[in-house]
Amino acid sequence: MQKILVVDDQYGIRVLLCEILQKDGYKMFEAANGVKALQIVEEEQPDLVLLDMKIPGMDGLEILRRIKEDHAHINVIMMTAYGELNLINEAMNLGAITHFAKPFDIDDIREVIKKCIAV
Repeated sequence: MQKILVVDDQYGIRVLLCEILQKDGYKMFEAANGVKALQIVEEEQPDLVLLDMKIPGMDGLEILRRIKEDHAHINVIMMTAYGELNLINEAMNLGAITHFAKPFDIDDIREVIKKCIAV
C-alpha cells in the first residue's frame, strides 16, 4: 500500500485530503507542523508528501529542503494559497514535482497523485 503524508496547518484540508485519498487506497498520515512531518518521514518513509507552503514555525520550503536532504526519492507536491511565483520556483528547484494553488480541485490532485505513485 502506497503511503501519503499531508502536511498542512489547516485541520480541514488535512481531513479532506486524508479521507478522500484513503478511499482511493492509500495509507494516509498527517502533520500540522514541520517537526511532526519530519518525524513521520523518518518513521514511515511515505511515497508522497503533500506539503503546504506556509506553515507556522518551519515553512514548507524548509520542510522540503530537509526531506530532500535525506530522502531524495520521496515525491513532494507543494500546496499554496498564495500565488508567489518566486517561492514556487524555489520549491521546484529544491525538488518538488509540482504545485497546486488553494482552493484546489480534488480530482486534479487525485490525477497527479496517480501519475506520481501507483496504488
